[in-house]
Amino acid sequence: MNQPEPKSVWILGAEGMLAKELCRTLTQNNISVTGTGREVSVTDFSGLKAFARNRNIFFIVNCAAYTKVDDAETDEETARNVNCLGAENAARMASLLSVPLIHISTDYVFDGSSSSPLREEMAANPLNVYGKTKYEGEKEVSSCCADCYILRTSWLYGFYGNNFVYKMLSLMNKNKTVRVVNDQTGCPTSCATVSKVILKIIQKRLKNEKVSCGIYHVTDSGSATWFDFACTIYEEGKKLSLIKNDECRIIPCSTGDFPQKAVRPFYSVMDTKKIQEKLNVSLPYWKDSLKEFFCSPFFRKEMLF
Repeated sequence: MNQPEPKSVWILGAEGMLAKELCRTLTQNNISVTGTGREVSVTDFSGLKAFARNRNIFFIVNCAAYTKVDDAETDEETARNVNCLGAENAARMASLLSVPLIHISTDYVFDGSSSSPLREEMAANPLNVYGKTKYEGEKEVSSCCADCYILRTSWLYGFYGNNFVYKMLSLMNKNKTVRVVNDQTGCPTSCATVSKVILKIIQKRLKNEKVSCGIYHVTDSGSATWFDFACTIYEEGKKLSLIKNDECRIIPCSTGDFPQKAVRPFYSVMDTKKIQEKLNVSLPYWKDSLKEFFCSPFFRKEMLF
């Protein structure tokens, strides 16, 4: 007699940096995971339905996104298909299966004009195609699924895949100078932090504990410019002998020194009080998360050179 399939969390976009970290976090906490990536596109609703048939899914997490911010300016169709249609399809699937949905969004839904941490109820005003399509995706999720959590995060880095931390360490090992933007302020955020928040939401729902649906900001605490972030990467990297180059200097520069297709918000620090109060958790200071990242057995030293 066939054993029934265990209840599982369906992670859409499972090949991505956050999704891989989330998969590890959930499995380490005895939560079964079903992951799909390119083989089941979020833009194909019939394909999603066919995949879900006869599977015991009790939660969906949508990590699928088109995140090439500059490329989106000239490939709006692809960005919109993944970030809008894909988000809508994820929400429709959650409604069809009568399961909760967690959808990952971004600080780029804001325009950077604020001078104080951004709260969930503040008006969105994205500056670039990526931000616009992610915001449209948020609206599709909210309209298609009543039982949903939209988690906005920022400046993500993680073990799996290229990101700012690995890129900086590599540049610092190869060059005498590294120039980094010093007029954009946000919050560096470890994928581990976001994964733990998602785990907490799922665990509470498994215990039938109420967690109000809606939009939540989820980042590590504190703030930094990209230059601040890079300097801390250098300091910690030197302490741990991850940087062998003694001659490297980190030089601050302005956004205008690095012309890019997509306009970036100058300020995107997000207020995280809401999620901390709802889940009764404290989010770690970003420098502490970075130190933990460097010391983890999952840190990939082959990315440094």
